[in-house]
Amino acid sequence: MDSTQWILFILIVQVIHFLGTWKLYVKAGRKAWEAAIPVYNAIILMQIINRPKWWTILLFIPIINLLMFPVIWVETIRSFGQNKLWQTWAVILTLGFYIYVVNYTMDAKYIEDRSLKPTTGVGEWVSSIVFAIVAATMVHTYFIQPYVIPTGSLERTLRVGDFLFVSKFHFGARTPMTAVAAPMVHDTLPIVGTKSYLNKPQIPYFRLPGFQSPKKNDIVVFSWPADTVRQFFVKEQGVKKPIDKKSNYVKRCVGTPGDTLSVIDGDVYIDGKKLQLDDRAKPMFNNIVYANKGVSSRILNEVGADSFQRTYVSEPITQQQLQILTPYLLAADKRSDGKISLITNQNGIPVEVIRNARLTNLSEETPRQRLVNLTEEMKATLEKNSSVDSVVRAVEPKGKAGYNIFPQNKLYSWNNDNFGPLYIPEKDKSIKLTLENLPLYKKVIRDYEHNTVKVSGNQILINGKPADSYTFKMDYFWMMGDNRDHSEDSRTWGFVPENHIVGKPVFIWMSFDNFQDGIKFNEKVRWDRVFTTVGGSGEPRSYFKFFLIALAGYFVFDFFRKKKKKSEEA
Repeated sequence: MDSTQWILFILIVQVIHFLGTWKLYVKAGRKAWEAAIPVYNAIILMQIINRPKWWTILLFIPIINLLMFPVIWVETIRSFGQNKLWQTWAVILTLGFYIYVVNYTMDAKYIEDRSLKPTTGVGEWVSSIVFAIVAATMVHTYFIQPYVIPTGSLERTLRVGDFLFVSKFHFGARTPMTAVAAPMVHDTLPIVGTKSYLNKPQIPYFRLPGFQSPKKNDIVVFSWPADTVRQFFVKEQGVKKPIDKKSNYVKRCVGTPGDTLSVIDGDVYIDGKKLQLDDRAKPMFNNIVYANKGVSSRILNEVGADSFQRTYVSEPITQQQLQILTPYLLAADKRSDGKISLITNQNGIPVEVIRNARLTNLSEETPRQRLVNLTEEMKATLEKNSSVDSVVRAVEPKGKAGYNIFPQNKLYSWNNDNFGPLYIPEKDKSIKLTLENLPLYKKVIRDYEHNTVKVSGNQILINGKPADSYTFKMDYFWMMGDNRDHSEDSRTWGFVPENHIVGKPVFIWMSFDNFQDGIKFNEKVRWDRVFTTVGGSGEPRSYFKFFLIALAGYFVFDFFRKKKKKSEEA
């Protein structure tokens, strides 16, 4: 919906409200015309149902209003003596149109001084739950949203299994664009697994004022521009999703509007200068580790290396043994000597599983070179190990086209390690448009800024008119993972528009090392990461003990406060 359509929609809603309530306004001692004036009619209605005037604000906040409308409908009929359970359900299930019945067919009397306190325990419980959901939805939508890191694209800066609080107010909260959606969930209803929203109507993009915009080095949560999956991690036919219902991604902002960005041998350059990451960033790169006597998995695990494979060699195994091993295997191959190669990730096969499978003749290969994912600290530690000959970063050579690399066009032989240069669009700035650079900006012009783009011979047509330049309507950003060789990011799907920005992670409140295997409250909690900040400089510091001290202090204070109150009453 555009602005004109929304104005028309609001006017229709006002007409529906007026036709259904004007007699009730009169019975409450007001004028009939007061039911027809937008906003003013809501203020008057709050007075009629004896609720605070500030509730009017809630009726105009997207998503919150979906929760408030049923409450207002129920409060309205109860103000005119409709207190029975079936009447409550009638007004909810008819989406408020039961009020028409009360307005036109009943001689309902206005109860000016009705009690607002629920008459039953169930009623009080329901009232408390409703307003708890309203408050939580308000916080979730406009202030702070919980988020969990599901993939390793930011390892080791942010870890898989980190539970974050994401600030909406740093960059300014993006108001919901999907008008009808379930509160407190994203794109899927829990348990039932169905879509949690309606694609239409859509509210025009609007962002509340923030006190900063995404800058280089910021870690940012955003709606994945290329998202067409119905549910994250579920492989099925793609769908077209509203912007605010696309899957949320978290990456590092490495390029801002107006920058010219390049990736040279894995490192990011902005306007020809190497980007200096903040001191909490722990970028990881693929490295080839060489050792004449063999590179053992033990020394790789000792430094915390990631994303390497381990190969076990076994005598032929039974189907039952294979079933026991399958959860830990990437592949199982028969060798020319009749033995079996069992390939796993860096975690290998646990000792207890080997015992359960009764594998008595199992050995692990130690090849002379291995491809391993390392931070600079891990690399330095390995280089000091006397059993290691060398550690060399693995780099895709310049000019060799990589797999699935933006802009997915044969004119650009870029890859993850050698990419660009390209200009990042800035709002109200123009570029010269040519057939050569059109692949870089076609998606921006067509999909994000909603123009038609065609090529006729050597002529570019935008909205059917010849164009040799284009002025951008929005700011765009370039997002990349710190886990550089294991991250699907802007190098794959391109620019991130400003209307896709969600928020800024500020706090880790819990972290599980075994998150992908199922949460277990045991030694797998990363206690050193609990209650740590995402931003700042220096090593992250946990504030968990201070939280426990403050919590204990509160309980002690509350105990003595209640004890003192009882003694005073006695």
